[in-house]
Amino acid sequence: MPAGRQPMSRTRKRYMLRLVGRCLIFAGCVALYLWHHDSFDVLEGSGFFKELSILHLLWVIWMADMFLQIVPVKNKVALGSQKLFANRFRPIADKINYQALRNYVITTTKSAYKVFILWGALIAVIGLLYYGNVLGRAELFMISVAFYVCDLICVLIWCPFRLIMKNKCCTTCRIFNWDHLMMFSPLIFAGGFYACSLVLVSFAAWLVWELCVLMYPERFWEMTNVALKCSECTDKLCTQYCQKLRR
Repeated sequence: MPAGRQPMSRTRKRYMLRLVGRCLIFAGCVALYLWHHDSFDVLEGSGFFKELSILHLLWVIWMADMFLQIVPVKNKVALGSQKLFANRFRPIADKINYQALRNYVITTTKSAYKVFILWGALIAVIGLLYYGNVLGRAELFMISVAFYVCDLICVLIWCPFRLIMKNKCCTTCRIFNWDHLMMFSPLIFAGGFYACSLVLVSFAAWLVWELCVLMYPERFWEMTNVALKCSECTDKLCTQYCQKLRR
């Protein structure tokens, strides 16, 4: 291994495998779209309950992923996603500067809702295409699966939202658990149990996150939560393995 280069963490390896898995899922969905289009009948109304399809397995995977965001889990899920919970909070030894904490929350929340507005504009365009009969339910589903892949690309390779959020890594990211709501937002227009259930649970995961930001802001800032500091990082999900940051 080259001098100065750090070994890949266990968490990053796990997430790299997840990215590979998501790419394979996307490829499989493309194959279904091209050659077995009737597989998407599950998206129609109560089609979810009429017969089993491979898309049911994907629904279970997505539901399990969201469940892991709204319950405390150790080791299996990155700290960036679990920092809302008390078991991941390590308070600083010094007295908390609540004014500085408040300023931090206000600043990051303003940035977060810039992302929210931009994403909302994108989803509005998708909605217009759907109601203009350019896209159908299957296409909305495929867009969500594409977002499913892009989610981990943002975590592991490069994240465009960091340009707005100004966060140094995913561990400190204000919108880490917005991923499923963003991922499934195209399905808002699809209707049916399959789409609506995913959207509702993703909204619940987002709501839990946002409520915790309001009630426990100290858990989300590295100046009040020691676990978020670079020097304490064990996940090493980010690609910026810079020793200067690990202090």
